[in-house]
Amino acid sequence: MWTVIDSPIGELRLVEQAGRITAIEFSPFGDADGRVRGPRDDAHPVLAECARQLGAYFARELKDFDLPLAPVGSAFQQRVWAQLQEIGYGETASYGQVAGRLGLTNAASRAVGLANGRNPIPIVIPCHRVIGANGTLTGYAGGLERKQLLLELEQDALF
Repeated sequence: MWTVIDSPIGELRLVEQAGRITAIEFSPFGDADGRVRGPRDDAHPVLAECARQLGAYFARELKDFDLPLAPVGSAFQQRVWAQLQEIGYGETASYGQVAGRLGLTNAASRAVGLANGRNPIPIVIPCHRVIGANGTLTGYAGGLERKQLLLELEQDALF
């Protein structure tokens, strides 16, 4: 099941399977990627709760999501995505820092970056909080403009 919501960073498609969020997709939406989405259901309880929490996040009323998640990926990707959820609201970490937190050397930064870019549940699994070692914004599946807006939203909410 899936639904679409409006947000300050454009339309987002929320996707669930078996009662768990499996994807949050940025517009324009691509349907030829082989992902199972099923029919649209704007009233599905998990999708409605995800929409509510995202709305509260964008309104700066929610800092921690509490949703059932089921991102699909390799064991390494799962480890990276779990580590991303440890980066607090309004905080950032470099790819090398994420690698270090996984017990890997800085040489694994590229692999962390690739896993970060494959995160199917952005915002909730906060891949936007990972930046370059020198503090620069680096690639983001939703585009650097969206990444910057998300980081600014969190920074502004802290003050």
